[in-house]
This record gives sequence, C-alpha cells and structure tokens, in this order.
Amino acid sequence: MTVTQRGIAQFSRVRGLGAMTLLVLLAGCKSNVPERPPEEVVAQAEEKPPAGSIQLKGAGSTFASLLFARWFKVYHSAHPDIYITYDAVGSGEGVRRFIGKNVAAQDQVDFGASDSAMSDTQIASVNNDVVMVPATAGCVVLAYNLPEVKGTLRLSRKAYAGIFLGEITRWNDPLVTQSNPGVKLPDLTIVTVVRQDRSGTTFALTKNLDAINHRFRERYRPADYVNWSGAMRADGNEGVAGLIEKSTGSIGYVGYEFARRIGLDMASLENRDGMFVKPTEPNCVAALATADIPENLRVFVPDPAGAESYPIVTFSWILLRKSYRNPQTAEALRSLVQWSLQDGQDYAPDLGYVQLPAIVAEKAMAAVNTVEAK
Repeated sequence: MTVTQRGIAQFSRVRGLGAMTLLVLLAGCKSNVPERPPEEVVAQAEEKPPAGSIQLKGAGSTFASLLFARWFKVYHSAHPDIYITYDAVGSGEGVRRFIGKNVAAQDQVDFGASDSAMSDTQIASVNNDVVMVPATAGCVVLAYNLPEVKGTLRLSRKAYAGIFLGEITRWNDPLVTQSNPGVKLPDLTIVTVVRQDRSGTTFALTKNLDAINHRFRERYRPADYVNWSGAMRADGNEGVAGLIEKSTGSIGYVGYEFARRIGLDMASLENRDGMFVKPTEPNCVAALATADIPENLRVFVPDPAGAESYPIVTFSWILLRKSYRNPQTAEALRSLVQWSLQDGQDYAPDLGYVQLPAIVAEKAMAAVNTVEAK
C-alpha cells in the first residue's frame, strides 16, 4: 500500500491479516491489506515530539478508528503542540489498558475507547474514576461475498440468527430463499467470519441476537467475545472485512464504514417491525433516535422499534478519568473531546458514521466538562 498523504498522529493497528503500523510521514509502505484512500489513513509524526508538547495516548475500538484517525489528524493541525497516538486494538483491550492493572508501561493510556462502554464491575475496579462519553455511532452490518447473486440479499431475523448459531449452513436454505423471491441463491456452504479479539462490534451483534432469538439467549449472552462454532476468525473490523473480501460464500459482521470502504455487499435485515432495512445513515439515525439516555450515558439499542430503523446499531464511547494527575493532560483531553463532540461530528457522515443525536451530544458535553485535575 502506498501512503502519500502526510499527517501527524500515530495510528497503530493490529489485524487478523497481520500486524502493521501505518506511518503517514513515510513515503510509502507495503501491506497485504487492500489499498485504502490515503486521506483515510492517519500517520505517525516525529518519533519524539518536541520538548514542551503535550502527548495523549489512547487505545481501543476498531469500529471508531477511521473517525478517530481523521479527528486526531485535523485536531493536531490546529493544535500543533498536542500529539495524539491511538492503538486500534479492539474494545476489550482498550478497556483493559484504560483500567491499567497489570498493563506494561508502554501500553498504559490516557483514554480508552469502547463500543461496549464499561460494565459496573469494570468501573468499580478503578474506584468509579470513569467518565464514559458517547463520541460517535453507526451500524454493524452483515457483509457477504456472493459474486453471482445480483441485488441486495435480504435476511430475516430467523435467518441471520440461524446463520450465526450454525443452524443454517447453506445459502439456498429455505429460511434464506423465502425472503429473496426471484433470486437464485447458490447451493454453497455458508462460512461465517467473526472477531477473535474482544470487540464492541461483537457486543453490538450479540446484544441484538440476544434480544431477538431465544436459542441464542440460551446458548450465549451479550459479550465482547464469543466462542463461535465453525467460523473463520480475524482481529479488528478491517481484518474481518478483508477476510470476507477474500472468501466466496462468506458472511461476517463488521462496522458499516469498513464494509463500505472496500465495497463489500451488505444485507438488508428484518427489523422489529418486520421491514427489511438497508444500513444507511437515515436508517441508523432512526434506530438511535429510539434510545433512552441514562445518567451514566451507557445506552444500548439492541432491537430498535420503527419501520425505518436498522436493527444493529451501536454508540462508541471515549473513556476518560474523572481526574488526572497532570493538569495539562486533563485540559488537553477536555479540549480534544469537546471539539470531537462539536466540530468533529461534521466528519462522521463522510466516513460512514452517524452524527450523535443532539440530546446525546449535549449530555456527553456536560460529562466531559466534569473531567478535572487532581
């Protein structure tokens, strides 16, 4: 892959297709990951930021990583004394590094990012010193690779739950064909592609499956890691998307933005109202608008009502501490996240994310304003 655009922040990724670090200040690099538009890649600045600069380090969600990449690059351009590094290692690892117990010094972070927020147990492990800030939102899609199938595949609730339960194993199964009249589906084995790292994208899918299918609820539970049966596995959203792209007959769950950027086909899914809905921005917005926002801002929408609501959506949170030892760190993080909740939202639709509903952004801003120095 040739990277031509220069940038500032460092953006490290670990993927099922291989580990790599994207360095935008370099003239170029090689990777087995498909070519990406250079404006969507964030980069590494100088190895050692100048004395007196402020360095912020984060890790976590791959789902939100494309938007974070854009944010951190743009923000640094306007605030050249602030250097931001972000490791897209998955929501579970991001929470682990944010909690910071038994974490190597080089992996410790100032902020985390997770699409599953934090559990009460995790919050208690850091003495409730957590501010969870919804930063963005989007759709989790079921992307598939069926080159001979024309048009958009439609999957009923029973069909896509059955696929991930391993109960539907061929593409011409009656539960799939009945929702696709006139479409010739191949007599081909279905291969599911799933996450092998702890993932907020997995959590969003399993929250939906838990809400709509009693057999899934009996066998599993909403979780950021599932020991899926008979599946191919990859790290990160980009790893899953890349594996689907290479594997005829496959289907997997991935953030909309990752499926879109490499042109994967995405299924229309049956929602709570019995309508087959495509993963478009308006349909994701319709689903998120049904959310009831609690005081701690940990809100999930596992089975949204409404004819236009896409059924699998998630918020993505930035995890901050209520108080930081270093006043400069506290101020820099407040400023960065405040900007992300305001001007930064304008970048979301272009990259395949959903701008936060106004009420969510307002409550998130109030939460950010409580972050202080000890």
